[in-house]
Amino acid sequence: MSNQNKNYLGPLIIIGILFFVFGFVTWVNATLITFFQKAFNLDNTGSYLVTFAFFISYTIMALPASEVLKRTGFKNGMALGLLVMAVGTLIFIPAAQIASYPLFLGGLFTIGIGLTLLQTASNPYVTILGPKESAAQRISFMGIANKLAGVIAQYIFAGILLGGGAVALSAQDELKKVEIPYLILTAILVVLALVVKTSKGLPEVDAEEEEPSEEVPVTRKTSIWQFPNLVLGIVAIFCYVGVEVIAADTVINYGVSLGFPEEQAGKFGTYTLFGMMVGYLLGILLIPKVISQSTYLVLSGIMGIGFSILAIFTSGIVSVYSIALLGFAHALVWPALWPLALDGLGKFTKTASALLIMGISGGAILPMVYGMIADKSGSTQHAYWILLPLYGYILYYALIGHKKRNW
Repeated sequence: MSNQNKNYLGPLIIIGILFFVFGFVTWVNATLITFFQKAFNLDNTGSYLVTFAFFISYTIMALPASEVLKRTGFKNGMALGLLVMAVGTLIFIPAAQIASYPLFLGGLFTIGIGLTLLQTASNPYVTILGPKESAAQRISFMGIANKLAGVIAQYIFAGILLGGGAVALSAQDELKKVEIPYLILTAILVVLALVVKTSKGLPEVDAEEEEPSEEVPVTRKTSIWQFPNLVLGIVAIFCYVGVEVIAADTVINYGVSLGFPEEQAGKFGTYTLFGMMVGYLLGILLIPKVISQSTYLVLSGIMGIGFSILAIFTSGIVSVYSIALLGFAHALVWPALWPLALDGLGKFTKTASALLIMGISGGAILPMVYGMIADKSGSTQHAYWILLPLYGYILYYALIGHKKRNW
């Protein structure tokens, strides 16, 4: 492991490119939600099937993905994931041609399957390549690549899909707007799969060689469920991805409900992503020299609660900016959670990674709950109350949960 630590810069650059791809295909969902809501005349609950179809694949495929990686290794698994994503983006073409919302959701689910393979392989890859103490810093670099791609994707797709024209288009013609962008995405994903497959700069990493924590020798553990820091971390990931997706993917619809024009509101999702990028930059500068991963996680939970309250009790653009500040608040939650949850797992790391990936299902379920609350209450703003208990649990994990070594 020591030799790998000395030469991890090149592999991390390649992984950074993959994280850029993750961000591009993930954060365009915010635009797709508003686009499909208009094209198919959906309510809030129906429109958030976009996030459900996309993120539920993580729960369904995380453990199978772990088994695939045990057979293929990290590198081949990442290449396979990119090809599966390409199949998903290609499905958008016939979905647009026959105006089928279920088929679009099938495409999003397939993209999610590919991303499950990529995330299951790449997140522990980033954690293992280099000193454990700076793992959050390395994941922060990946996060910047991810959110920068999201900003670019939202600007591009908001202009293409939500941009107003002089002539009102039929639903069929509106849906055809996705065809060329998703054909281009398909080609890019196939090329990247070939690059990863043939790259000599991306070595195979054996997670089982990771040194166990001195506090909890892995040899004394016979089951993965004997690690409280992991089990509680899975719940924390569930809560975190839920708040991340709600903050980034509901804000466009929220802006429209406040009376902002669609084309202007289409840019609101980028505010949240910009907030996250600022948070990642601070993490790179401060962790671990100035502040520890766990302390930053505590601050993230506190800020998340505070900005959620502001979003609920303010109005207009101030409330929108409060949602954007949520991005800043939870930027370092993901990179801090992974090393804390995987601490001391040793030979269980690959399976533990798959279980943490299953926690991403929070991005499928919690936005749907938000949509149901919005529909039943008649207020997209009041639905943001759901954020408070989620940030509360993240704060609990930061203060107490990650320290537990025995039940």
